[in-house]
Formats: sequence, C-alpha cells, structure tokens
Amino acid sequence: MPVIVLVADGARPDALRDRLDTLPALARMHDEGSYHEVTSVFPSVTGPAYTPFLMGRFPGAVGLPGLRWYDRARAACGWPDHARSYVGWQMGRVDGDLDAGSPTIFELVPNSLAAMSVVTRGLRRAGQIGGLTPRLAARAAMTHFSGRAERWLGIDRDVGDAVVCRVRDERPDYVFAALTGVDKASHARGHADPMVNDAFAIVDDVAARLREDAERAGSWQDTHLWIVSDHGHTPVSAHDDLAGAVAAFGPRTISHPFTLALSPDVAVMVSGNAMGHVYLDLAARVRAWWPALSERWSPLIAMLLARPSVDLVLLPHGPDRCEVRHSLRGAAWVERTGTTLRYRRGTGDPLCYRSDLSGTPDTLHGATRDTDYPDAIVQILALGGSARAGDVILSAAPGHDFRARFEPIPHRSAHGALHRDHILVPLLTNHPTVRRPRRTTDVFASTLAVLGVTPPAVMDGSSFM
Repeated sequence: MPVIVLVADGARPDALRDRLDTLPALARMHDEGSYHEVTSVFPSVTGPAYTPFLMGRFPGAVGLPGLRWYDRARAACGWPDHARSYVGWQMGRVDGDLDAGSPTIFELVPNSLAAMSVVTRGLRRAGQIGGLTPRLAARAAMTHFSGRAERWLGIDRDVGDAVVCRVRDERPDYVFAALTGVDKASHARGHADPMVNDAFAIVDDVAARLREDAERAGSWQDTHLWIVSDHGHTPVSAHDDLAGAVAAFGPRTISHPFTLALSPDVAVMVSGNAMGHVYLDLAARVRAWWPALSERWSPLIAMLLARPSVDLVLLPHGPDRCEVRHSLRGAAWVERTGTTLRYRRGTGDPLCYRSDLSGTPDTLHGATRDTDYPDAIVQILALGGSARAGDVILSAAPGHDFRARFEPIPHRSAHGALHRDHILVPLLTNHPTVRRPRRTTDVFASTLAVLGVTPPAVMDGSSFM
C-alpha cells in the first residue's frame, strides 16, 4: 500500500479549490476521496514546514526555528558569524541541524523516494530525485537570482517526469515530492497570476500519470495519493526593512546576507519574509527569557510594535509561557501546564479569540480553526519554547513583509506568519479519510499507519486513516 505525498509548495486552500474545474485529475480525487483544510506550522515557510510531513514534528522542536537563525549556544553554527541561512549553500546543513532523537520517515521506511526535499536524513542516495547535485544547485541558483520564475516550472516538469518514471519502475513504499512552482510564481507575480495556474497544472499532470500507471498495474485502490501544501500566500504591498529599523534604533545588528560585525548586540533573522526572530544580547551563550531582558530592551519592543508591518510580537517568558502583544489589541498569555494549554487575556485580546481558552492541543485546534489565527496557541508555544528561537518573535501584518533589501526580485506575495492565509493549507486524498485531519503533522502519522510502521514515541500529529 504505497503512500505518495505531492507537495504543491505554497498553495492556498482557496487557490486549489477555485481551480479544480481546470485540474481534472485533482477534481476526480476531490470527488472520490476527501478534501480538507488543515493547519501547517509557525513559521509557515518552506523547509521548516516540511518537518511535519517527514518527521511528524513541529519545526522548532526538531531544531529548525526558521529559514534563518542565530546559534546562541555556538553548538551548530561555526565561527565567525554563528548564524545559519538555508537560502543558499547551507541548505545542505539541514540534516545535521535536526534533532538526532526524532526519526525521519526515510529512517523508518527505507524503500523511499524523495524529490526536492530539504530533509533527506536516512534517505538512500539512490532514492534522491533532484537532490542538491552541483548541476541542479547551479540551475536553481541561476533561476532564483535571475528572478525568472517561469524557469521553476521547467524544474517542476523535470522532477515530475522523474517521479512518475521511478514510481512505475521501482514500486517504492513511500514517495515525497515537492513541486515548488506555485510558490515561486506567487512570490514573483502574485498568487492569482496565470503562471500559478500553469504550476498547478503540472501538479495535476503528475497526479494523473501516477494514477494511470497504478490503474494499469491494478494497484490504484491500494495506493494512497495525497496532495498537500506547506504554507499559503498573501499579497504584499509594503516591504519593511526590519533589520535596518533595528539597527537604526541603536544596537549593533547583524542579518543576512551580512552577518559579520564586531561584537554585535542583536541578530535579526527573517523567514519567508513575513516572520522574524530577533536575538538579543548576543554575547550570552545561555538564553535569557524575556523577564531578564525587559529592562534593557522594552524600548525596542515599543518601537517594533509601532511599525505598521508588525502584527504580533511574541515574548517567550519560558519554555511553557509566552506573552503575545498587538499594538492596538493589547496583550495576552499563552501557557502550558502538563497537557493543558491556555490562552489568557491580559490587557486585551491580540489573537481575537473573544474569550479565554483552555484545553488539549486538539480541542484548541477545533476552537480556533475558523479564526484569523488558527492553531496559534499550539504553534506559539512550540516555537517560542524551542532552544534556537529568538528572544523576540515577530509575525507580519497582512500586506507586509520584513525584508525590503537583499531579495533578488521584489516579492508580490509572501508567507511565514501566523495569519490564517499563511498557515491554512489544502489536503486532498484519493481515498476518504476516517476522521477529519487537523494539521500537516497528521500526514506523517497517517503514512506510518497505512504502511504498518511502528510510530516513534513522540509525534505532534495523529493518523486520519
């Protein structure tokens, strides 16, 4: 019973649903199987948002707090800058940065194939499709820095052809294939651009050919084909230079691509362009939670909150407690005691939940899924309490991002934030699900259930099969 996961990277639920009349293979899956809207993770950005599919864990818990982060402990990132960016050659460091105690799907299911996956730990070399070979890395870099988003569609077509052929010839138990055209076209031209339609058509074509081969072999009824995304997108009308704003406030500041400075005070690490980590007092190698930092750095927080680009400011007070602030809606607390999580309003209601909330992660998912910040209680605690997260975590306001400089092309659409348009994603299955899926972490748990593989002791999802 093979499981094939196709990630239409960057696809919003409404974008897929509204295009189904032009996507015959996906429309047929919709009619015969199940369609759901589930939550991804914070940060809602490619790379960290793949860990739910491949490890069943939220990214902060396994060592990937964002596309860029600062290594306060000096344990993973070397001298001279102690900083990490997976936008470039350091993408090859992802596997080594992952928590060694959390297995990947490739370690649990050896007969696997993967295409364009940033997580490959445990994947046999012969099972890698579109790995970071020098040729593909050069091709991707030229495409990225030239701003020629249409070239990503050519990469998707090549990857799709390889996936179809390898599945037909090798009959793997598990396949993970990321098709990035929807995301790249959305960044360059907006999520409603016709090029996004072309990117979706490639996903549809790959699904159609996989089905055709499985039906010819008599294995379609035993095949599980799931179409999912890792994050959404929203239009961007204003680009804020977050690192520049922090530096102008006074502290010696580093940020990518320039991470070398004499005795820096602050590191600003932006991901997906709509979220950012701010690390304070960089000379300290042990994380100090916000109460120990507030006296010196409260003026900086006030400045950040006053910026139109900033929606939410998260101030972790410890691994199980985080303060959430909004410039107009006040402050609240997100807390964990054992298996019970709470949202407790203080001076206001920054997440617009209209009441205090308390319960398990799954009950709180149901209570918040239709709000502007679905599953935010769980995601704030998961990221804020992780060892590699910033001392301050920012989520951008709709219409804004945090990286006005150093992008090859101006982004017309972005992602990464806690807002529903970034964190809600589609999940389309060719067979009906037994229960309603909640999160992308459920995809990992469901894969193991279908394949009859014993799950690891810790997972952040549960099976929908």
